[in-house]
Amino acid sequence: MAAVVQQGESLFQSQTRSPCYYSLPESVYFDVSLIPPDALTAVNAVAGDAKKRQMDTFTKDENKDTPLTSYFGTKIAETDIALRAGARGPTVLEDFHNREKISHFDHERIPERVVHARGAGAFGEFKLHTPLTGLTTAKILTDTSKVTPAYVRFSTVNGSRGSADSVRDPRGFAVRLYSDEGNWDIVGNNIPVFFIQDAIKFVDLVHAVKPEPHNEIPQAQTAHDNAWDFMGLHPQTTHMQQWIMSDRAIPRSFRMMQGFGVHTFRLINEEGKSTFVKYHWSPHLGTHSLVWDEALKLAGQDPDFHRRDLWDAIEAGAYPKWELGVQIVKEEDEHKFDFDLLDATKLIPEDLVPVQNIGTLTLNRNPVDYFTEVEQVAFCTQHIVPGMDFSSDPLLAGRNFSYFDTQISRIGINFSDIPVNRPVCPFATNARDGAMNMTSKANRTAYHPNRFDALPTTAPAQGGFKSYPEVMAGIKERIHGPKFNEFVSQAQLFYNSMSAPEKKNIVSAYQFELSKCYETVVQQNAIDRINLIDHDLALQVATAFPSVKVGEAKPNHGQKSAFLSQVDGKNQIFTAAGRKVGIYILPGYSYAQVEPIKLALTAASVIVKFVAPATGPIKAGNGNTQIAEFTFENSRSTHFDSIIFIGGDDDSYPKQLKQGRLIHAVREAYMHLKAIAATGNAVSWVTDICLPGDFSPEVKTTESISLENGVLFAPSVGIGAEFTAKYLDGLSKHRVWDREVEHIAA
Repeated sequence: MAAVVQQGESLFQSQTRSPCYYSLPESVYFDVSLIPPDALTAVNAVAGDAKKRQMDTFTKDENKDTPLTSYFGTKIAETDIALRAGARGPTVLEDFHNREKISHFDHERIPERVVHARGAGAFGEFKLHTPLTGLTTAKILTDTSKVTPAYVRFSTVNGSRGSADSVRDPRGFAVRLYSDEGNWDIVGNNIPVFFIQDAIKFVDLVHAVKPEPHNEIPQAQTAHDNAWDFMGLHPQTTHMQQWIMSDRAIPRSFRMMQGFGVHTFRLINEEGKSTFVKYHWSPHLGTHSLVWDEALKLAGQDPDFHRRDLWDAIEAGAYPKWELGVQIVKEEDEHKFDFDLLDATKLIPEDLVPVQNIGTLTLNRNPVDYFTEVEQVAFCTQHIVPGMDFSSDPLLAGRNFSYFDTQISRIGINFSDIPVNRPVCPFATNARDGAMNMTSKANRTAYHPNRFDALPTTAPAQGGFKSYPEVMAGIKERIHGPKFNEFVSQAQLFYNSMSAPEKKNIVSAYQFELSKCYETVVQQNAIDRINLIDHDLALQVATAFPSVKVGEAKPNHGQKSAFLSQVDGKNQIFTAAGRKVGIYILPGYSYAQVEPIKLALTAASVIVKFVAPATGPIKAGNGNTQIAEFTFENSRSTHFDSIIFIGGDDDSYPKQLKQGRLIHAVREAYMHLKAIAATGNAVSWVTDICLPGDFSPEVKTTESISLENGVLFAPSVGIGAEFTAKYLDGLSKHRVWDREVEHIAA
């Protein structure tokens, strides 16, 4: 067949591929290139919604027109009082409705995940824009005309299902793409490396970092003796320690979080040639984090902070987006690095192999039912499609076994029949029976081969999966490759690449974690390992632990990467879009000051929320209203990326501002290095009452807009383009990193 030119510029040399086909139930095939462009667009619009249409068939709409029944369909007349022998007599066993309600309730829970128990999920779509032509036969990576249904589950790793969102922990970033060739799961994290190299150590790692067995303390954190005992003694954790002590472990939002496939995978082309690949997800909103005091407070103020943030953004139409990027390494270049591509404790620095963006992931639909669509979703690293394969990464090999095995333990052998786990392409297996099998199969020969030739296999040339014929040489032994035995170089690279405030935060994180360890030997081993990374870092951390000693300085290679810092890293994105701003108002506020701000921020895709003494309409001095969703009591400054205080129409307004909650909000946001703004007669309240001595006196009296220490003041001028432009610029920078706040307590 004649090759067709692939639409969209390719990153690679070859611009041709075999014709793409749609698979119809009757096994009729036709060449997509023959479809008129307008018709093709319409077809793909429907195909991109395939998962929603499939899920809709399993979704029940229950309302006032759907009467309550038993599970076997009998309409129920009374569901509040159990059947009993007389008004004060014993409850009788024949009450089937009572037994049904209680028995089902007794069995509603399924085993939570051992790790990644707490999570949030959302549906969306993936659109390839730059094909990997010549590198793979996988249609999802070569066909730019398709819109592929997608699902993502974000999670914390260490905590239980009921733990808090804002804890210091890696975050799971598991993506499922429901492709025409099967489900493709990229089951990754928000950190590109891991604690261990071999899956056999996963048991030890999890046993160490989980709450200590004698008292089940602490929850969802590594700040305890067992965790640091393991990490201090196990050299494979050296690189990962730097990442989890950095701000990466306390992300601002799932929407502002990178994702990584962690492992090295293979792409396979039509000739059977393999190319190594690593997968990256880069958020359109940039990669940003909380500060530690903020994370601690949010764990109590709003344990659901991250899942609420994701849900609210999607409901508001502020759909989160990520670019799928790839790092491509030719098979013949595998050994040209000073690290092993199969080592999951190492990354490929972007300075050596650039990340090339090839497609866009958009999340645009929240789940209908959390349990069925989030708790029962079952990701498996083994879920790949033709044109891909695994590398010999020993951690990946163990995950390929363990993920499938744990889904069977959690939700049964037929977990693939659960709607959220079903592919949207046709699927048929010879598997049968098992608990909760819900599909009746007319095929009488659930084996291969059979006399009817039912469920025939598919040759690789026609789309059947084929494993890469990797040639291996060696004897059977328990040993890693020689490059696996270097543990410090990339930990140094990460630390060297951090900005000054990020390094300061790493020191604070180490000191907090180790202060929760009560055995000196654990603290000493941790300091010894830190000293291997950087002597000055070890000295700074050790100032909090007079019982430990810092050994002699070890050499630090001094190398940096331009891509690892969240403050000044190359390719980092700073935008006001998607940020949540709290505007504080009280009765009698100036409508003329607040309305232009609201309109300008909304136009810039900022999420604006009003905070007031009560929820509902709050009347301005001129009689107009704004709707408050938050109150001074049910929220804190930690709920917002930035806060604005609006002045009032008369001189008595500042007296209303003299409330402890409001003063605390200003001081807290200031301490957390957030952009702050004040207008009208709220300016003097900020400068004199909230933060006395931090600003020059002129900011209260100037006829112009002024900016000091990241706080924007407009005491007497109208709110126009200059104010909103300066405010949006400060908001987009995420933090005022050079603000001095050591004297602030809030």
